[in-house]
Amino acid sequence: MVSLLPAPGHRRLLASLATAACLVPLLAVPAAAAGAMPPPVRPEDGGDHLTVVVRHAGAGRDGTYQVRCHPESGRHPDVAGACRALDSHTRWGEDPFAPMAPGALCTQLYGGPATARITGTWAGRPVDASYDRGDGCRIARWDRMVPLLPRMGDPA
Repeated sequence: MVSLLPAPGHRRLLASLATAACLVPLLAVPAAAAGAMPPPVRPEDGGDHLTVVVRHAGAGRDGTYQVRCHPESGRHPDVAGACRALDSHTRWGEDPFAPMAPGALCTQLYGGPATARITGTWAGRPVDASYDRGDGCRIARWDRMVPLLPRMGDPA
């Protein structure tokens, strides 16, 4: 095959075509994967259901709560609010229940003895997450899950 382009131009053309070929898969990402929407819940998945066990948070806050989302139901003081909080922190490819990043710099602010454990299924994935309020990072992590977890600091 005879090239009509000089050697440097031929190399630039090939480099440009190779770059474009690498970008094509990025353009084909479904809208749900590109945005903040969680994957759809399929009936065979059994839906989103969580058990929340709260301890040492104080009267009116401690207990075991059941939350189902999509559709909303369960024994929880604010099922709709809990589902909204979970939906707002759910992003494709990210775990809304992920622990703090190792080596995170946190204020040494103690938020009290409250603990919580969340188990179940969310967005088709198993959940087994523990929460406490032992420093500023853990307080912020807890607060992101309010009202799934009880708001602390206010009288119950």
